[in-house]
Amino acid sequence: MAIDPDSVLKAAADVLSRNPTAHLDEIARAAGISRASLHRIFPGREALLQAVGMFALRRYGDALDAVRLEHGDTEQTLRRLVDRLVPDAALCAFLAGENQLYDDPELLALWDQQGDRVRAFFLRGQQEGRFRIELPAGWLAEAFFDLLAGVGWAIQDGRLAPRDSAHALIELFLGGAARRPD
Repeated sequence: MAIDPDSVLKAAADVLSRNPTAHLDEIARAAGISRASLHRIFPGREALLQAVGMFALRRYGDALDAVRLEHGDTEQTLRRLVDRLVPDAALCAFLAGENQLYDDPELLALWDQQGDRVRAFFLRGQQEGRFRIELPAGWLAEAFFDLLAGVGWAIQDGRLAPRDSAHALIELFLGGAARRPD
């Protein structure tokens, strides 16, 4: 039976986002493979962390591309983005909690590139009058990502039902980010 690397990476993100010091045995068990199989795919913990980070950032970038972040009504685009990202919220929780990722120049460059796109999206929304202008676009981007990571943790811990998570995220975020009439 062939091992699906994406499934292993998702399982690793689930485990590591809840327990950053989890042993490779625990990660292998969560992925449904042996530790030896895990080592054949990833020669060590550092390689696994880097691979999970790249996988998570690629999925995040794919979502930005899929919703056409640079085009269309910003509120509707944000809603589509949330619907697209919530199933991968555990990956965002991993990214938010794994400090070793910031030592990798390739990951950092990809993270910065995607962050620039999200900041530009919120700036566009501000210019269109959809988002509050007294909050910096960079802060809106950061707060959005942090809420998304929080959704990942809340789902994992059973504090938020997966079916309710997109609604909860968008309502909380837009309730705080929506521009108020003057």
